[in-house]
Amino acid sequence: MATTKKSSTAKKSAPAKKAAPKKAAPKQTAKKSAPAAKKAAAPKRAPAAKKAAPKKVAAKKAAPKGSPAALAKKAVKKAPAPPPPPRSADEVRRDEAQALALALAAAALDKKAERIEIIDVYGKADYADFLVLMSGRVDRQVQAIAQAVEARAEERGQRARSVEGARQGQWVVVDFGDVVAHVFIEEERRNRDLESLWIDARRVPFHDAAAPTSAAT
Repeated sequence: MATTKKSSTAKKSAPAKKAAPKKAAPKQTAKKSAPAAKKAAAPKRAPAAKKAAPKKVAAKKAAPKGSPAALAKKAVKKAPAPPPPPRSADEVRRDEAQALALALAAAALDKKAERIEIIDVYGKADYADFLVLMSGRVDRQVQAIAQAVEARAEERGQRARSVEGARQGQWVVVDFGDVVAHVFIEEERRNRDLESLWIDARRVPFHDAAAPTSAAT
């Protein structure tokens, strides 16, 4: 009987209280704690390494203007051309004679001379280097041309050594040494035909509007 009482007493005992479930933390607290957790979890970033500035290549300093290096460069850049070989006295004399022949031809052209021709007889004749041939229509014009030729030579400081045939006015020969001027009346020029005598000689170019330009040979 005792055993039965114990078991009934055990049945009548109050049931054990159930453990209250744990309340979840409010969401706001969780949200607030999240950044703190992130801060705690995130490792600290190391400071960014400073980029090394590119080294500046030092520009080469130009040599000062007055320095020996600058002067040497100028000397190389502006080196003068080598001087021409010295000219002989004969070459100088010949060039002067040709210049005189051209001046006489220009003076004759001013007096309306026709068929002006300059013949280079250098090395072919022993009495002159250049012959200047020209024509006039009448004797008075021939005389005027001869006088103009003399005057032009005197302007250049040269006088005629001799003048022949000025009175007749048919064929006037004005001799300047290295240059001899022949002033013809046209008919006399055709008779003398000096051009054929010196057909192989070089002709000096001269622009004469009254006659075709002779080709140099």
